[in-house]
Amino acid sequence: MADFTVDSPNVQYTREHIQSNYTYQTSRVEEPKPGKYKVTPVDVKVNFRTQRRKPRLGCMLVGWGGNNGTTVTAAVLANKLKMSWNTKEGVQHANYYGSVTQASTLCIGKSETGDVYIPFKDILPMVHPNDIIFDGWDISSMNLADSMRRAKVLECELQQKLRPYMEKMKPRPSIYLPDFIAANQAERADNVMTGTKWEMVQKIRDDIRDFKTSKKLDKVIVLWTANTERFSLEEVGLNSTAEELMHSIRKNAAEVSPSTLFAVACILEGCAYINGSPQNTFVPGVVELATQHNVPIAGDDFKSGQTKIKSVLVDFLVNAGIKPVSIVSYNHLGNNDGKNLSAPKQFRSKEISKSNVVDDMVASNPILYEPNEKPDHCVVIKYIPYVADSKRALDEYTSEIMMGGKNTISMHNTCEDSLLASPIILDLVILADMCQRIEFKTESCADYQSFNCVYSILSYLCKAPLVPRGAPVVNALFKQRACIENIFRACIGLPPQNFMTLEDKLSKPLSMPTVTREVGSVIPAVKKAKLESNGVHKNPSGIPIGIANENGTVNGTH
Repeated sequence: MADFTVDSPNVQYTREHIQSNYTYQTSRVEEPKPGKYKVTPVDVKVNFRTQRRKPRLGCMLVGWGGNNGTTVTAAVLANKLKMSWNTKEGVQHANYYGSVTQASTLCIGKSETGDVYIPFKDILPMVHPNDIIFDGWDISSMNLADSMRRAKVLECELQQKLRPYMEKMKPRPSIYLPDFIAANQAERADNVMTGTKWEMVQKIRDDIRDFKTSKKLDKVIVLWTANTERFSLEEVGLNSTAEELMHSIRKNAAEVSPSTLFAVACILEGCAYINGSPQNTFVPGVVELATQHNVPIAGDDFKSGQTKIKSVLVDFLVNAGIKPVSIVSYNHLGNNDGKNLSAPKQFRSKEISKSNVVDDMVASNPILYEPNEKPDHCVVIKYIPYVADSKRALDEYTSEIMMGGKNTISMHNTCEDSLLASPIILDLVILADMCQRIEFKTESCADYQSFNCVYSILSYLCKAPLVPRGAPVVNALFKQRACIENIFRACIGLPPQNFMTLEDKLSKPLSMPTVTREVGSVIPAVKKAKLESNGVHKNPSGIPIGIANENGTVNGTH
C-alpha cells in the first residue's frame, strides 16, 4: 500500500473523515448567434468530506451460481488464502489482474526523479476485495463448487483446492419467470421462489436482512449478474412512476421483470443495486423510487472486452480526425450467457447495449459527421457450446481518410469471458461503496449532499451507462476513467490530472516553481518504493491518522 501525505491547508485529516476544500473549475458556453460562442470560466468552491472507516461489506449476487458468480467468489477466496496452482506454463499465483482498483495505478505528482505512481486503491480508503463477504440467489440449486466445475473457467487443480470452501455455499432461491429469459434455461430452474410478485419482493428483503444480520455486516450491495432478460415494456399506468410500479407489482402485472423486482426490493431495503446485464431494469418508476429513497443504482451491462476496446478505438479515430463509417462486431461463445443470448428477444437487449457505445464520440465531431449521421454498426452473437467461456470476438472498422482514401482495421480477440467480468464486479462493488462514503457541499448549499442516486461515476465499467435525467452519456473510456480518478483526487485536495507538463517545456525551466530533475535522468514507470510502502495515510504533520475498525479500535492504516 502507498504511504503519502497531502501537505495543504485545504486538506484536513480527522479520525472519522478526510476533508478537502476544493475549487471545481469548469466553463459556461453561450451562443448569442449561430456559430458564435462566448466562453466564461467558472470556479465553484466545493468542500468534500470522505468517511475513512471501511465498512464490513457484503455483496449479494443475483445469479451467484453462474459463471461470473462462481468465478468472482473463487477468485476472492484464492486471493484471500494466497493460493497457487500448477498449469502447463508453470506455477500461477492468485491475483486481481483486470481490476482497475486493485491492479492499476495513478499519478499523484512529480518528484525529483519523475512521476510518482501509487496503486489506484490507495487514493482513498477503499474496501479490499479479500474482505468482501458473498451470498446470493440463483435459479439453480447446485452448490458453488459444482457450479464452478460446470462453468469450466478455472484450472482443475485450483478447483480442487477451492472445493472444500465452495461446496458449503449454496444460492438462495431466485425468481424464475420463463417469459423473460430463454426457454433453454428451464432445465436449470430447480431453485425458485413461489408466490405473487409482491411476495417475492418481500422474500428478497428478508434474504438481505438475514444475510446482513447473520454476517454482522454494516452494508450490503446487490449486483445482478444473472441471465439477460428481454426488454420490458415501459408504459404509462404500468411503470412510468414509482407509484404506478408499486401498484403494478401488488397486482402481479405480467410485464414487471425479475430484475426490476430485485431492484425494488433493494431500494426499499436501502441497498445499492447494480445491473450487470443489458435489459432495461431501470424503468422510470425504479429511478423515481431510488430517488425518493436516496438509494444508489447503477448499470447497465458489464463493459469487459469487445465493447471496452470499441470505446477506446472509436474515440482515438474520431479525435485523430479519421471518420469511422462501418463497424462490424462478431462474437461467438459457449457459456450459459451465450446459450441464453441465442434467443432473439434476449439477444436484442444485448444488441442495443453494444450498439450505442459510439454515439457520444461521433456526436463530438461535427466536422466528420452531419447531424444524426452515424457509422453503420452491426453486432452479431452466436452460441457455440464447444468454446465454453473462451469467447471469440472479431471486429472490422472501416474509416474514411484523406482525399477519399479508406482505412480498415481488423481485430481478433480471445478471452475467458468470466475472467474479464469478475474483476469488473469487484470494482463496481468497491467503487459503489466508496462513493456512498463521499459527501460534499458548495457555497450555495450549506448542507452536505451525496452523489445523485444514479451513479454515472461507474460508467467506466458499463456498456450502456445509466445517467441522471438530462445528463450526457459518456462512453469514451479514458474520459470515464478520468472522471473517477479526478473526483477521488478532489477528495484529497489534489488538482485534476493533466498532461501539460509545462515544467518540461519551458525554455527557462527555473522560471516555474516546481520540482526539477537533472537533464537526461530516467523517469521510472512506477515508483516501487511507494508501491511497497506500508499504507499509512498521514496528516501534514507526518503523524499517522488511524481509522476505527469494526470493533472500534484504531488500526492506523488507510
